[in-house]
Amino acid sequence: MACHQRSASLPSKPHSTEAKVEEELQGLKACISSSSLTISTMYDGLRKLGDIYNCIEEIICLPSNQIGLSLPQQKKIVEEELDRSLVLIDLCNAMQENFAELKMSTQELQLALKRDNDVAVQLKIESFVRLAKKAQKLFKKASNKAISEGCRLVRLLAEAREMALSLFESTSFLLTKQISTTKASKWSLVSKRFQKRTVVCEEKQLQVLECSMGDLENGAEFLFRRLIQSRVSLLNILSS
Repeated sequence: MACHQRSASLPSKPHSTEAKVEEELQGLKACISSSSLTISTMYDGLRKLGDIYNCIEEIICLPSNQIGLSLPQQKKIVEEELDRSLVLIDLCNAMQENFAELKMSTQELQLALKRDNDVAVQLKIESFVRLAKKAQKLFKKASNKAISEGCRLVRLLAEAREMALSLFESTSFLLTKQISTTKASKWSLVSKRFQKRTVVCEEKQLQVLECSMGDLENGAEFLFRRLIQSRVSLLNILSS
């Protein structure tokens, strides 16, 4: 989204889109805090956050915001948030790749089941669990930062960034819990007889899981594009 024209300062009152973004972020936060999270909820969350970043980009490009963001007292804070956003972009890309690996793993598991190869099935399940846990290690590098002080727009960017981190962290935790659990559930790949190497896994369940991994991959890709766009808009303002 191209940015044009500039005004003398940041607006004194919130733009209507800012109020909408704040409301959407609060709604998303409440959703993530729910005790009944599902993979579908996480996918919807990634899409909604992508839409929120699209709204933030519109705010960035408002003529009344552009010159204010490049003022000395705001510029340093904006640059700090840009550095943090780069870490988030790297994380988002890594999560997208991880979801793609998980989707491929479900496809390989389906083939192993069709061939009735218990050893291969067992190895694929263990590999699947490792992939799910792998995502959790990514968050050490992208630990949450305190909300930046500064204009409303910078605070919105910081809140959206932390929401993205929470979404990805909750998603990886949910995947690990649902995949590695030995209790009977809709997503369980392993029965209570796991120790006896007896695998109970319907092909239909795996197909649903594969589809869910694809949804998460698409959701992460959608958010990744929005993150890039908002970052480019900020960089254009600072460099012009």
